[in-house]
Amino acid sequence: MTETPAKHEVDTPAAEALAQTQNPTAAITDFGIDTTSMSTGEALRDYFARLRAGELGSLPSLFGLLVLVILFSALSDNFFTLANIANVFPQGAGVIIIAMGIVFVLLLGEIDLAAGVASGTAASVMALHYVHAGNLLGTLGSGVFVTFIAVLAAAMLLSAYQRIWGGAALSLVGLLIVAIGVPANAWLEILLAICVGTAIGCITGFLVSKIGMPSFVVTLALFIVWQGVLLQFIGEGGTIGITNSDVLYKIANGNLNVVGSWIFFLVAAGGFAVITLLSHFRRLQRGLVVQPTTLVLVKVGALVVLSALGTWLLTVNRSPNKAVVTIQGIPYVIPIMLVLLVAGTYVLNRTKYGRYVYAVGGNKEAARRAGIDVPKIRASVFVIGSAVAAIGGIVAASKVGSVSPQSGGLNTLLYSVGAAVIGGTSLFGGKGRVADAVVGGLVIAVVINGLGLLKQPAAVVNIVTGLVLLLAATVDALSRRRAAASAR
Repeated sequence: MTETPAKHEVDTPAAEALAQTQNPTAAITDFGIDTTSMSTGEALRDYFARLRAGELGSLPSLFGLLVLVILFSALSDNFFTLANIANVFPQGAGVIIIAMGIVFVLLLGEIDLAAGVASGTAASVMALHYVHAGNLLGTLGSGVFVTFIAVLAAAMLLSAYQRIWGGAALSLVGLLIVAIGVPANAWLEILLAICVGTAIGCITGFLVSKIGMPSFVVTLALFIVWQGVLLQFIGEGGTIGITNSDVLYKIANGNLNVVGSWIFFLVAAGGFAVITLLSHFRRLQRGLVVQPTTLVLVKVGALVVLSALGTWLLTVNRSPNKAVVTIQGIPYVIPIMLVLLVAGTYVLNRTKYGRYVYAVGGNKEAARRAGIDVPKIRASVFVIGSAVAAIGGIVAASKVGSVSPQSGGLNTLLYSVGAAVIGGTSLFGGKGRVADAVVGGLVIAVVINGLGLLKQPAAVVNIVTGLVLLLAATVDALSRRRAAASAR
C-alpha cells in the first residue's frame, strides 16, 4: 500500500486565506487529515529550505538591527548604556505605531502618503481641545468650526454607507465631543484624537474604494490638504504645548514603577507562554499539525528569559545623577506598542477579516470571485491605518511636549513607510505582519539614535536611512523573484 505524503502548509498567508475563503469545507477537511507533524530536525531543514526559496520574512531586518547595535556600540561609548537603550523606544515609538497601521494598507498593495500629517492633524485637535478647555468654536472661529463639523459628519455618513460601522461610530463620537464642547480631559482628548484619525481614514477609504482613485493620488492630495489644515489650526510658526497635562506628557516620557514593570512582565511574557503552550498542546491532542514541541518550548523559554532580563535592566536606576534623580521602570510606550502589536496580530492571523485582507492583497480579482466585499476591505484598511496613525501622533506629540505645523511631516511619513518595508512587509501586497513595523521601526530608531550620538548632521542621517530602505526594498524584490522561481 502506498503511503500518502503529508500535506504541507500553504506557503503564504494570502494564498491560505484565499484557499479557505473559496472552499471553507475543503480547508476544514485538509486540517482534519493533515496529522503528520515534523520532527525537530525536519522542521529546521524545512525552515532553511524556505529561506533558500526566498521566504526571508523579518530575518534580514533582524540581522541588520544586530549589526547596527554592534557597530554603534563600537563607535560610541554612550550607545550601549541603559539610559540610551531605554530612550530608543520612546524616540521611535511614534514612527513604529504609525507603521503598524500602514502595514494594513501595504498588505493590499496600496499606499497612504497622508498617514503622517493625519497623525499630526489628530494630535493638533487633541491639543487645541485640551488647551482651550473644549471650546473649539471660540478657538477656530465659526467658519472653520462649522467646516470641521461638516467633515466629521461626512466621514460618519461615508463610513456608514460602506458599512464600516466602527469608523462610523468613532466619527460620530468625535463629532459629538466637538459639537457639544465637552470640557477638557486628558483621556477624552486621546479619544478625540483617535476619532479624528478614524474620520480621516473614512474619507480616504471612500475615495480609494468607491470612487476608484489610485491611493497614491488620493493620499498625496490629502497629504497637502491635511498639511493646510494643520497650518489653519495652529498657524505658521505656532506651537501648542501639552506639558501642563501630566497624563498627555507622560505617555512618551513616563515609566512604570518597579512593581508595575514586573507585573507587566508577568502579564505579557506569562500570558504569551500560557496561550502559546495551551494552543500547542490542544492542537497536539486533536492530532493537528504543530511545530515540534522542543522548538515551541525553546521559543517560549527564550522569550521569557529575554523579557525577564530586559525588565530587570529597565528597573535599574538609569539616571545620570543617581543621588538626585531616580529614573527606572519600563517606559509607558512599550506596553502601548505591545497592546497594538497583539491586537493587530490577532486581527490579521485569527479573524475572518484578517484572512480577507491577505486574500485581497494576494489576488484582488480572485478574492472578489470568492465572494469577498473587496471595496469594503480596501476602505477599511485606510480607516485602521489612520486611526492607528492618530495614536502615533499622540505619542509623538507627548515625546516633544507640543504640536506644531511640522508635526507628522514628511520625514515622519517616510520613516513610517520605511519601517514597515524594512521589517519585511511587501510593497506588492499580500505579505507582511504587524511585527514587521516594530522591527523596521527599531532599525530606523537605532540609526537615528546612533548617528545622533556620533554627532552626524541631518544630511548623513537621511542618506543612511534612505540606503537602509533601499536595501530592504531590494531584498524584498529579490526574495519574491527567488520564491517565484522556486515555485515553478
